[in-house]
Amino acid sequence: MKGYSSLKSVLPALVPEMSYGEMEISDGEAASLGYMGMCASSDPQEIERLRVALLQYCRLDTLGMVKIVEAMKAYC
Repeated sequence: MKGYSSLKSVLPALVPEMSYGEMEISDGEAASLGYMGMCASSDPQEIERLRVALLQYCRLDTLGMVKIVEAMKAYC
């Protein structure tokens, strides 16, 4: 984890098969910008693309927290 305790650092250290690396939206700043872009857009295809990317990001955040808890319980 190299001294960091954020989800983005802990997840690959404890659950190496899970990563944000290949995702269109891979961090909180990109998620915020994506959400603002989605709200500002009038292009239905752009809105849908951003919506899907945000849902994938949020899904990995949620599943990642579950997997981290499972991994930590395995060590106790």
